[in-house]
Amino acid sequence: MIDLAEPSEEFTVAEFRSIGTNVLDDIERSGRSVVIAGGSGLHFRSLVDPLVFPPTDERLRGQLEMTPIEDLRTELLEADGLAGAAVDMANPRRVLRAVEIFRLSGLTPTERAGTKDAEAVRAYRPIRPFTAIGVDPGPILFSRIEERFDAMLDAGFMDEVIALAQTLGRTAREAVGYRELLGVVEDGMDLSVARDLAIRATNALAKRQRTFFRRDPRIRWIPWHHDAERMLVEVFNHREEGST
Repeated sequence: MIDLAEPSEEFTVAEFRSIGTNVLDDIERSGRSVVIAGGSGLHFRSLVDPLVFPPTDERLRGQLEMTPIEDLRTELLEADGLAGAAVDMANPRRVLRAVEIFRLSGLTPTERAGTKDAEAVRAYRPIRPFTAIGVDPGPILFSRIEERFDAMLDAGFMDEVIALAQTLGRTAREAVGYRELLGVVEDGMDLSVARDLAIRATNALAKRQRTFFRRDPRIRWIPWHHDAERMLVEVFNHREEGST
């Protein structure tokens, strides 16, 4: 699952799930175990849970992006008075996506939330057996984020962004780190300012992902420590037989 798409391509979670599921099936048919490591909570759940990805249309999305968000909220609530229970109405991206799905499929947020698959996702009922181990780094996480970003800059991250700036697609341009360094390339932002913004954005992303994963009752958490061998033993002891 490395080197699958060009930076200019829009690579959706639905595409990731389609390719990833085939990879998992092939490995499991060979009798081998699989380790899924890293990635966002949504990408992880797309491989193990019955997530459904409604259709999308680039032209319609472009039209909706030009529409005042209040008009989109009104359209959504007129079609589904209970939409606020399923969609974060304060989040413009969520509202826009809900309207896009409604126009393409005719399904309101309430109707989509009531499907069998949606109920299984809320109940964390997986489509394949697995054991999930979460490594909790504790308070050292944020200092390590800063150290890692500085190491990336030292390794040539700024040069990479300069080289790719003209070809990055929308998804890649919004990636944490790329988004902030593009401010240097395109808007003349000072590199030190972009660095600080990128580190803060990464910290915020880490907090959101931590909250996302902490909601999942299937994840067993162990503390991170410097003794890698001891940590691997803990992971092995938490693993269930017959799981991915």
